[in-house]
Amino acid sequence: EVQLVESGGGLVQAGNSLRLSCAASGFAFDNSAIGWFRHAPGKEQEGISCINNSDGSTYLANSVKGRFTISRDYAKNTVYLQMNSLQPEDTAVYYCAAGLRYTCSTYYITDQYDYWGQGTQVTVSS
Repeated sequence: EVQLVESGGGLVQAGNSLRLSCAASGFAFDNSAIGWFRHAPGKEQEGISCINNSDGSTYLANSVKGRFTISRDYAKNTVYLQMNSLQPEDTAVYYCAAGLRYTCSTYYITDQYDYWGQGTQVTVSS
């Protein structure tokens, strides 16, 4: 059974940090690009980060660049999203997704991902 399970979300005050985890199982994690998206109420879903499997290269949206970092642990089949200096506008449900057919160069295109997690809520209070 394919599973992507996000964890690490919660309620934090502005300026604080959270680390999200995306634990993968049931598919070829080592051959997958892993992306992070977020969806805030009343806004479109936003692709915010991606990490390639081939060379570990990473991509970050301008909205999170300099504050968020993405990494992956192949031994644990897990991808992490470290979120620092969180702001109220970062409030959203965060999803991870796995893509077997494409690299991260077009990480913001949702159709290129094969599997999705259920999401984890991040709420940042001012």
